[in-house]
Amino acid sequence: MRTLYGMTLEQLQQLCTELQLPRFAAKQIARWLYRRHVCSIDQMTDISAAGRALLKEHVSLGLSAPLRESKSVDGTKKYLFQTAEGALVESAYIPDGERATLCVSSQAGCRMGCRFCATARQGLQHSLSTADILNQIISLPECDSLTNLVFMGMGEPLDNMENLMPALEILTSEWGFGWSPTRITVSTAGVAKNLSEFLDKSKVHLAVSLHNPFHDERAEIMPIERAYPIAEVAEILRRYDFSHQRRVSFEYIVMSGLNDSPRHIKELCRLLNGIKCRINLIRFHKIPDSPYFSPAQPKMEQFRDTLTARGIMTTIRASRGEDIEAACGLLSTKAKG
Repeated sequence: MRTLYGMTLEQLQQLCTELQLPRFAAKQIARWLYRRHVCSIDQMTDISAAGRALLKEHVSLGLSAPLRESKSVDGTKKYLFQTAEGALVESAYIPDGERATLCVSSQAGCRMGCRFCATARQGLQHSLSTADILNQIISLPECDSLTNLVFMGMGEPLDNMENLMPALEILTSEWGFGWSPTRITVSTAGVAKNLSEFLDKSKVHLAVSLHNPFHDERAEIMPIERAYPIAEVAEILRRYDFSHQRRVSFEYIVMSGLNDSPRHIKELCRLLNGIKCRINLIRFHKIPDSPYFSPAQPKMEQFRDTLTARGIMTTIRASRGEDIEAACGLLSTKAKG
């Protein structure tokens, strides 16, 4: 059965035509779904009783509550969801003063194969539907307190354009959630073939997982580099203006002796020349049997300060939820069930 959650306004209009409901009912349904977050078609009280009966006969809402919640000592929460296809995904809720960010997944598993990421080790089960993506938001107990959304959970968002773009449309449209695009960031390892379409058709922020500026070295830890070199990604980004509301950042997990030398700093500056951006340094979070480890805090700060002095605003991202395996690179449902 088709699900209402995840339908765009155009798709809702098509549904209303198919069920011989008034065309204006599409906006009414959208308001109930994306503004009022109803959990039953019967709650759509401005739809006629006959109309609600038709809807219940042909579609379901497509919502499912989280199966499990884990809470970190720092207040971060990790939620486990089951997709419509039966796979498991995780999302992380990160409260921080007046901000509350949800790190949402776009795929069950991932096929990018990054060597430092626990999600990559489980491979790809399937891409999430638009309903599965939105369910992580709407079914979140803290849904109403969210201020920001980052597509930095499990999976590669630009490897799931078919469902990512409708989700962004629903989140940012007046008839949908009505969120400002500046509240949303989408992360990518660099799927260059879809990057221009993403930038042209959305206004949300972009974060690029960089981690090494040298082609051969990056290919060793990020197989995507062989198909889509980071230099090609940088060249695409130079065509866009990031000087106003939309911004681009580069995520850089620092691994001691692997990507933290002066020559890496020099090459980062060369690679990113001409792109108005910032770099977020991330401490490497250890995963089992990994040969990598994070440098000490003074080395992280030195790396940050040197890049900033060379003209690239650089920050160190605070680690959150590491004790419940909710920090960057730790999400995995391989052993869960």
